[in-house]
Amino acid sequence: MQTQVKKVAVLGGGTSGWISAALLKKVLGTTVDVELVESEQIGTVGVGEATIPPIQKVNQVLGINEAEFLRETKATIKLAIKFENWRVNGESYFHTFGAPGRSMAFCHFHHFWKRAKTLGLKESLWEYDLNYLCCKENKFAQINAKDPVLDLSYAYHFDAGLYARYLRKLSEQMGVVRTEGRVEKILQDEQSGNITRLKLENGKEVQADLFIDCSGFRGLLIQQTLNAGFEDWSHWLPCDSAVAIASERHEQTAPFTRSIAREAGWQWRIPLQHRNGNGLVYSSAHLNKEQAEDFLLKHLDAKALSEPNHIRFKTGRRRKQWHKNVVAVGLSSGFLEPLESTSIHLIQSAVTRLIQLFPHDGMSQSNINEYNAQSKLEYEQIRDFIILHYTLNERTDAPFWRDVREMEIPSLLQHKMDLFRESGKIVREFNDLFHESSWLQVMLGQGIEPQDYHPLANSMSEADLFEFLRRLKEIKNEPLPKLPSHDLFLEKFAGFAG
Repeated sequence: MQTQVKKVAVLGGGTSGWISAALLKKVLGTTVDVELVESEQIGTVGVGEATIPPIQKVNQVLGINEAEFLRETKATIKLAIKFENWRVNGESYFHTFGAPGRSMAFCHFHHFWKRAKTLGLKESLWEYDLNYLCCKENKFAQINAKDPVLDLSYAYHFDAGLYARYLRKLSEQMGVVRTEGRVEKILQDEQSGNITRLKLENGKEVQADLFIDCSGFRGLLIQQTLNAGFEDWSHWLPCDSAVAIASERHEQTAPFTRSIAREAGWQWRIPLQHRNGNGLVYSSAHLNKEQAEDFLLKHLDAKALSEPNHIRFKTGRRRKQWHKNVVAVGLSSGFLEPLESTSIHLIQSAVTRLIQLFPHDGMSQSNINEYNAQSKLEYEQIRDFIILHYTLNERTDAPFWRDVREMEIPSLLQHKMDLFRESGKIVREFNDLFHESSWLQVMLGQGIEPQDYHPLANSMSEADLFEFLRRLKEIKNEPLPKLPSHDLFLEKFAGFAG
């Protein structure tokens, strides 16, 4: 007889642990008890500071007040990522959370833009993107417009440590029990192999029916105990190291992340209310630890506020992210470098998926298989989108960039690139995290120029086409004079005093 899941134990705090505990308790309420075990002696990676728009839905589910959230986590607004030097040195483009132009039935806006380009149009695609226009002028405010063409999609930059602390407070208010201690022994059922309880060094024992492994790269439950296996993707994504450091904030707070391609990887710059987050993701085969640290320190654009934090990782995914009665969430489930700020999203989607497939009446293998199939697809889709940035580079200044340009890539990604190059068409799989506009901006930004456009773009006369584009650009620019600066918005809305 299968055991009903009446109690969930979360091993590990940090962002992954407290997101897991908060969402499970908020959604499942009194039907499930939630206990989180963490030790203050064990640090967290804690460098994830950038997010993508779905975080707003999670915050809404948790009943989080946005102004309070911005204050508590020292957050700023994120409208886009600016990619610098990725195709060639000295060139940049934006991947925004918006969509250029206006949605059209059966034919995306960029086909009309492409036709106009063949007729002499000079404006880039981004001139029709409200997110980009706000980034360029360093402005932001929520826009409550009836016309969806003026939707301003956004996410946040925040201090991951403060976010975890904030979620802990919310979780404990909802009834999550926090237990301090380090795991000394993991006890399993002799027949099923399921984990039954955790024995802590202080003598306490934590029993549960379902365990969430948020123990980071160690994978204490999912890997060290249950040996769920690991699928290594470092042949596609060879960066295996990072060094991170905090620095003083700028006088003006940019509403976007900067991703700057360097000799053997890339550097991030993330603006927060009280400081900047900085880091260098790199391949240790092309750059050693000392060189990486020295390079980052020399390329800070503000005074350092902390000692460098070095991180080693292997890109890939756990083969079974749910195995027996353990679900891996966060770094224990796998790792994809934070190029597109997906780390926190993967935590949220893992817990959301678990809630949707929650095993109230006991573990079902078909249920577990479905969870793992969805997780696998999500990881692979994000992996391919990250590979896209690397494989399309045209840099000739360093062996690293030659190596990632010449590597063999997943066949589905190659198909997407070929299709876009030949016809301008973009294909997405079911539930792909990245919208057509994301694929479009990165492929264009990385240098793929479509050779053709959809025939429906010929439905307008040349005069009507240029008038349509002129009017659309005018509409996209209309809100800008009324919008406050990013810093003024933070001051008025959240009480930030820069």
